[in-house]
Amino acid sequence: MSEQPVLRIHRLREEAAALPRYASDGAAGLDLQAALGEPLTLQPGDRVAVPTGLSLALPAGHEGQVRPRSGLALKRGITVANAPGTIDEDYRGELQVLLVNLGREPQVIEPGDRIAQLVIAPVTRVQVLEVESLDALGETARGHGGFGSTGR
Repeated sequence: MSEQPVLRIHRLREEAAALPRYASDGAAGLDLQAALGEPLTLQPGDRVAVPTGLSLALPAGHEGQVRPRSGLALKRGITVANAPGTIDEDYRGELQVLLVNLGREPQVIEPGDRIAQLVIAPVTRVQVLEVESLDALGETARGHGGFGSTGR
């Protein structure tokens, strides 16, 4: 068994009271909380970068994927606007979550609310090679079919 990767976290402000944590033994994502000094009202259609009060150092060869919380999306219409948001391993600034209110009513984000989840995943980097044609690789069942070309 290989050694478990380490996620290093730095608290930038007092509002970042809780470190990200897994809500259950089988959870894939670490819960991220809003580091706000006061409640924030998100009007329908509004987008806002919500601070977490944390900076982090991802393990080498990994990325952070900021994903929506299903409960917020279902119950309140709040989701992550750029889901999944990507955090590169060399980013050291404050982790912020870009939330959008897709609902019909204003929604209030309270200090300490769980606003998203962070999934740490390995990254495969590729060598880019320009070729004259992809025909030499052979035909595929999909071919040049675009959006919706494989079914309903």
